[in-house]
Amino acid sequence: MKTFQTILTLAIALMLTSAKPADKVMTKENGTYIVNTTTLAADVDGYVETTPLKIYIKGDKIDHIEALPNQETPKYFYQVKKNMLTKWDGKKVKTVLRDMKAETDGVTGATYSSNAVFENVKRGLQYYLKNK
Repeated sequence: MKTFQTILTLAIALMLTSAKPADKVMTKENGTYIVNTTTLAADVDGYVETTPLKIYIKGDKIDHIEALPNQETPKYFYQVKKNMLTKWDGKKVKTVLRDMKAETDGVTGATYSSNAVFENVKRGLQYYLKNK
């Protein structure tokens, strides 16, 4: 009987840990939603590999976007961070998504990184709208 209880306990523990919701993608702190695109856009590569972001959203507006560690060329990715990540600050999520359909501006010399950041933002905002 003790073996059965041990197995049952382990099975329940395993089930609970493997069935965790996607809480690693979006969290909420002090009224701000934080979308982490690490797993959400794991198939989106920049020049070298993935370019994960954290997107901070408060009141359905983008507060700011933070680049997470990546392997992109630092001097080019610095330009992406400087010129792209701040351009959506203060804008409504739905407006940004609508405008992204026509938007193609990236950073000259960092096309792959720019495209990857663009796709990460798009997926992050779509995830936010579906799961807030």
